[in-house]
Amino acid sequence: MTKFHMIGIKGAGMSALAQVLHDMGHDVQGSDVDTYFFTQAPLENSNIRLLPFDENHITSSPERCVIASNAFKDDHPEVAASLKLKVPYYRYHSFLGEWIHQFTSVAVTGAHGKTTTTGMMAHVCKAIQPTSYLIGDGTGVGAQDSTHFIFESCEYRRHFLAYSPDYAIITNIDFDHPDYFSGIEDVTSAFQEMADQVRKHIVAYGDDEHVRSLRTKVPILHYGFKEHNALRAVDLRVDEQGVSFQAVLHDTSLGRFTIPGYGKHNILNALAVIGICVLEDFNLELVRTQMATFGGVKRRFSEKHVASNVLIDDYAHHPTEIRATLDAVRSKYPDRKVVSVFQPHTYSRLEKFMDDFAHSLSESDEVYLCGIFGSARENTGNISINHLIERIPSSKLISENDMDVLRDYSDCVLLFMGAGDVHKYQAKYEESMSIR
Repeated sequence: MTKFHMIGIKGAGMSALAQVLHDMGHDVQGSDVDTYFFTQAPLENSNIRLLPFDENHITSSPERCVIASNAFKDDHPEVAASLKLKVPYYRYHSFLGEWIHQFTSVAVTGAHGKTTTTGMMAHVCKAIQPTSYLIGDGTGVGAQDSTHFIFESCEYRRHFLAYSPDYAIITNIDFDHPDYFSGIEDVTSAFQEMADQVRKHIVAYGDDEHVRSLRTKVPILHYGFKEHNALRAVDLRVDEQGVSFQAVLHDTSLGRFTIPGYGKHNILNALAVIGICVLEDFNLELVRTQMATFGGVKRRFSEKHVASNVLIDDYAHHPTEIRATLDAVRSKYPDRKVVSVFQPHTYSRLEKFMDDFAHSLSESDEVYLCGIFGSARENTGNISINHLIERIPSSKLISENDMDVLRDYSDCVLLFMGAGDVHKYQAKYEESMSIR
């Protein structure tokens, strides 16, 4: 048993890693701010100690290994103390890079869709082989005697270059994180570097021109809808159970698969999972059965019904993700008005993609906009939410204190989107409806 202290334990990746280590019998504690985050619930359920930040948590004793979140710089008091005292110390991505080599590892990466794909891959794999997994929604499981490790691999600041996985899924390549990447060429270059480190095989979305531009040292299995892909989805069908499709590999049918989700992006996620399962020679009947029961991941198209409305909470915070989410809503609820409540995440992202945000959000029937949610790395900027309002003339500014404006909607889909704390707006709406 190893003892771990985790700086920034409430972060999505850190929380999941803490659960993995705890499940595998290690002694885990961590520190963070007092603010409540949804990621801390599973930590509390596992009786993992949550402490306030305090440099005195770091002692010169070498018995407790320190893992620090990438969100905090070297001048953070606990990080600085760790470096000064020279205790066993890792950044999150460097620790994970060493950890995965105990297993057959599958890294799931891409600008969009990696959390859901990781969750689906884990859900399928754990029914076939002992599997541990780390998902970017704060979910982590460390199964005893694991043979496989499935994990979400983030491209931000090229952190995924700390990993040399056996397999990699690349869901797409798109320009995001403009506070770090200079443009799509820079992003593609990072993915090329990542692909060069994969040990066995890559499964990648072949209808993406940037993905197809990658030149890989290991074999690559392209999936998608178009005929140039080795693994394709054909004969798509939508019903009340979700979406189904025929999977075709090199012109040979693998049979029909059903997933309880909507939108073409979810079919692509399923194809990526099928690709890895084929390469690992998993029983496809088990894959088919397990895939049909996948319940999704946290904050990705999470639904509930309030009065006559459908409420959907979704992490979408990039124009491409907003379009995908709206596509799924239209597919599942074609006859309902869609009212979007969107909270931009980071000033630099909104500034860089301002017009794209306006175009994607305008596909809603009505739009409400929340104030910009900053981050630990970026709390201010040169723009305000008014710049986006000007580009969507019919949109309205909304705050937590005036959610009553949504009370008059009926038989609608109220779609709450963002990577910040937009869930608080939904909670206020629900509260207002309960006292109506």
